Amino acid sequence: MREPHIRLSLPDAAATEGLGARLADALPDLSRSGFVIHLQGELGAGKTTCVRGFLRRLGVAGIIRSPTYTLVEPYTRGVLTCAHVDLYRLRHPSEIEELGLREYLAPHCVLLIEWPDKGAGQVPPADLAAVIDYDGEARRAWLRSHSSVGASLLERFVAQ
Repeated sequence: MREPHIRLSLPDAAATEGLGARLADALPDLSRSGFVIHLQGELGAGKTTCVRGFLRRLGVAGIIRSPTYTLVEPYTRGVLTCAHVDLYRLRHPSEIEELGLREYLAPHCVLLIEWPDKGAGQVPPADLAAVIDYDGEARRAWLRSHSSVGASLLERFVAQ
């Protein structure tokens, strides 16, 4: 059985940020578990822009940058904690353990992981994978669920 998936066209940065907002709107109930989103794509394709839209929709104010050098940037809004993770500069997958990502696998937590492939299987598995790639001057995105909670998010996403 294939996992449910969606393909989207993103004509500009606003649409990419809107994708993140729609994903935040579609979050399932996280009172019993956390949620992991893997974001993949080339440099500059829009992964951080998508995360920015996600966090803004949840009410995060201020500057939201890619945690390229800090690797993990946590945000808390009410009972929800989001950790934006960027593994681009990771030197070796063994460094994943030092980041403390396991603490974000708890209820009311969302892990948004850019460049999960740099973790070579050491990162938590995705509930939802988002691939954002260039499409000329625009972008395109593919969303694929990898768990029942990921499938729930995609159902809510489509129903919006």
